[in-house]
Amino acid sequence: MTTRVSCPTCGESVEWSERSPFRPFCSERCKLIDLGAWVDEQHRIPGEPVPQDPPDHDH
Repeated sequence: MTTRVSCPTCGESVEWSERSPFRPFCSERCKLIDLGAWVDEQHRIPGEPVPQDPPDHDH
């Protein structure tokens, strides 16, 4: 029996095998839409904010 997952972008059923090269996405388009959401910071991983200007440790 082949495992199937839902594409995180559009919800289409995707076979989890080498026959689906973009898994868990159904297509390259859905993969790039997801990547764009990360770049635009629509998707985030919770955590402590990273300082914008790290302290100078040379002094």
